[in-house]
Amino acid sequence: MAEKTLLASRKFIKPSFSYLIEKKRDGGEFNEDEVRFIVDSILDREMPEFQMAALAMAIYFQNMSAQETACFAEEMMLSGEVIDLSKITKPKIAKYSTGGVGDKTSLVLTPLAAACGVVMPAMNGVDENFVISTLDKLSAIPKFRSDIELKEFVKLLNNVNCAIVQQHPEIAPVDGILYELRQNTATIQSLPLITGSILSKKLAEGAEGLVVDVKWGNGSFVKDLEQAKQLARSITRVGRSMKRRCVALVTDMNQPLGDTVGTALELREAIELLKGEGPEDLKELVLKLGMEIVRLAGVAGSTLSAKQTVQKHLKDGSALEKFKEMVAAQGGDTSVIDDPDKFPTAKYIRKLPAPKRGYVHTINAGMIARGVQILAANSKKGGKLDPAVGVSEIKKVGTQVKQGEPLMMIHYNDEARLESALEYLRSAYRLAPKRPNPPELVVERVA
Repeated sequence: MAEKTLLASRKFIKPSFSYLIEKKRDGGEFNEDEVRFIVDSILDREMPEFQMAALAMAIYFQNMSAQETACFAEEMMLSGEVIDLSKITKPKIAKYSTGGVGDKTSLVLTPLAAACGVVMPAMNGVDENFVISTLDKLSAIPKFRSDIELKEFVKLLNNVNCAIVQQHPEIAPVDGILYELRQNTATIQSLPLITGSILSKKLAEGAEGLVVDVKWGNGSFVKDLEQAKQLARSITRVGRSMKRRCVALVTDMNQPLGDTVGTALELREAIELLKGEGPEDLKELVLKLGMEIVRLAGVAGSTLSAKQTVQKHLKDGSALEKFKEMVAAQGGDTSVIDDPDKFPTAKYIRKLPAPKRGYVHTINAGMIARGVQILAANSKKGGKLDPAVGVSEIKKVGTQVKQGEPLMMIHYNDEARLESALEYLRSAYRLAPKRPNPPELVVERVA
């Protein structure tokens, strides 16, 4: 009799959704069975949306423990397909960025890591509606295909070592449901929900380890530095709980990364960097993230060895060749990589003049992104961005300018759109008589 009672006590009795909301609201911790039940109920659409919203808000205010978040990420990962890359013997490391203005590091790092002998699975969604996604940039390459089935994705990784494709609906489908809900309920910034989202997607892609670029500042959805540090710690701590290697860098996004913002303009800049050229801040971040990737993969042991490995493959052209190989494998026309002048160019270019003499004191990267978004909106092409427009030669924080000197060059095709965009672009800059201290690009490393 006692044995039967014990067995009955071990059986999971499904709780009500209101009980689970109340438990989290009051600071309680979900056990594994409760987390599994929540994820299954969201996947099967059994939990009503108003109760999902209440649960998301309770998690936003009360957080989750590392173990709770790890269980949540694991269950979300298992809610759909989990790609098996075990037949590929090379190390498999994914890279994730929280998204930033002018951030074209994924375009460089994916083929660079592949050239170094690391397999880089990269599925991309749209995390911020004002940031031009990696897939938007790649769409400037004629015939490039990013809508690829899972079997072909695995084949590309096996043959090329890398692929950049659209987020597949069968990968962590519960995350897709929750992400839309979080956008509508002002819970996007919940640390456990962000952590679970990132890890469930990236580990479902078959990655053994993860390097994360957590951006903070006015060009990121994480505006506060301390919150960015907390997110980096949360991801690495939960990654360890899931027995995965994980490193995070907290990086500055209080000005655009590189010298350009815009689809084809950013792609050209990425190609320059793959040829060993390009702006210094972009080079620095690619080098630091690249070093983390090859060390995590075990391709390089020491910091010096990792740096030399990354620099070698950038300088000898092998990363550029790998990029061309990836583009060709995904149906793209590689002639534009050999001759970037073949990319579409805007009809008009004009400067944004500095209103007075001084130093660039602050830049609002988010406002530049909004301005470019207005220039690029293209109603005639079914919502696709105009690849030719954007801004280039962006003057960075600490640069001295004379009155009338260009703060940036604006590439545009439509005068009416230009007038609307100028409001944002002008407002993005603040000049001051004294030179400010340049911002530190990499603020913290968390492992």
